[in-house]
Amino acid sequence: MTIVLILILLAVLSFSLGWFLNSWLGKNSLAAVKKKSQEIIESAKDEAENEKKEKLLEAEDEIFQMKQHLEEEFESRKKSLHKLESDLNTRENNLDRKVDLIRKKERDLFIQERELKNKENQLNIKQEKLEALLDEQNRKLETIAGLTREEAKKLLMDNLIDTAKKEAAGLVYKIIDEAQKEAQSKAKDVVISAMQQTASDHAIESTVSIVTLPSDEMKGRIIGREGRNIRAFEIVTGIDVIVDDTPEAVILSGYDPFRRELARLTMEKLVNDGRIHPGRIEETYEKTVQEMDEYLRELGEQALIDVGLHGLHPELIYLLGKLRFRTSYGQNVLQHSKEVATIAGIMAAELGLDEQLARRAGLLHDIGRALDRRSVEGDHAQLGFDIAKKYGENPIVLNAIAGHHGAVEAISPITILVQIANDISRSRPGARREVIENFVSRMTNFENIAMSFEGVKAAYAIQAGKEVRVIVDHEKVDDTSSYMLAKDIAKKIQSDSGYPGQVKVVVIREFRALDFA
Repeated sequence: MTIVLILILLAVLSFSLGWFLNSWLGKNSLAAVKKKSQEIIESAKDEAENEKKEKLLEAEDEIFQMKQHLEEEFESRKKSLHKLESDLNTRENNLDRKVDLIRKKERDLFIQERELKNKENQLNIKQEKLEALLDEQNRKLETIAGLTREEAKKLLMDNLIDTAKKEAAGLVYKIIDEAQKEAQSKAKDVVISAMQQTASDHAIESTVSIVTLPSDEMKGRIIGREGRNIRAFEIVTGIDVIVDDTPEAVILSGYDPFRRELARLTMEKLVNDGRIHPGRIEETYEKTVQEMDEYLRELGEQALIDVGLHGLHPELIYLLGKLRFRTSYGQNVLQHSKEVATIAGIMAAELGLDEQLARRAGLLHDIGRALDRRSVEGDHAQLGFDIAKKYGENPIVLNAIAGHHGAVEAISPITILVQIANDISRSRPGARREVIENFVSRMTNFENIAMSFEGVKAAYAIQAGKEVRVIVDHEKVDDTSSYMLAKDIAKKIQSDSGYPGQVKVVVIREFRALDFA
């Protein structure tokens, strides 16, 4: 029991002692905290006071600087105003002086104007007196000369006009004479230069073509059984085939170079193929015609390259190629056209004209000769003009085409150059032969006469004009009419052509029935 009491007493004492110690420690800690807080507050007050003083000093300094800047700006503006005021005063003084000068000049002008009016009045008075004196003198002269004023004036004017005309005529004659001498000399130099720079072939076309054969045995195949192959070939191509003793060769005769070339190419293909019969002949000929179109375009393009041109319409290029198989008095027209283009271009360059345009006009001047005369009628110059106009050629080129023989008035010097170049080309030695042109003209006339009859499909002049082969439409012409047609064609040839020799007219009427199995 006693132990328990002691333990309770000890516990009470321990609790009392702990509570006392805790209270004492709490009081001391609170005092320390208060002291620390007071120190912090005092320090903060000191810092705030110092910062306040610094800010006040900075504000005072900034205010001072702004005040100083404003004072400087005010002084600057004040000086500017003073300077402006001074300038205005100076201008005002200048204006005052100018006003004084203007007023003085106005007074001077007024005085001068008044003096001029006085002088003008005096001059008018003197003019009236002078006119009166002149009238009196003219009346005295009219009395002495016996002429009125109008008559004297007319006589004087006539004399002056006659004198002026004589002097002008003499001057014009002198100028023209000098110009002609200079122009002739210059023209000779230009033409000679153009001719010297042109070296063209002297191309003369014939009326026969020779086809080389691998052996004489091929002649029999060409002739065929009872001559059917050779007859079919002549009917299809319109060219006469001559098989003579010439070794390993046959001769194709015809006046039309284009038709003869088609026949030559067809014959060469048949010979190389070895299969020769009427059906094969027609098939080969049609294929050759198609290939010939491409060949003609190549010839036209090569002609453009030769003369240095480009930009021609494809149809005109094709027609240029056809000129390779056209002749004029024996002269190849394509070669002639290239020659004219070259000469005209050289002369244009010498004269300072458009060289390319001159070459273009020269190359196309005979393009009308490429058209088939049996289907188109008209002069080759007009035909060429129409076809070139259709494909949008330059007006100067059109004028040169239409006027290269002087048929129309020239609108450009290039037309004259083309005329000159054309004359140079066709008149040089060896360029033309009159005989071949007459022959070609006669052959064309024979074919045109035959084609003028109704029912005729094709007509070919062969055997150098001694035979005209006529192919008719079997539906329009019967056997009896064929005989009468031959007589009528022969009679018309005899009356219209005036050919002294004998011409045989052969009318061929053929009917074919085709089918395929």
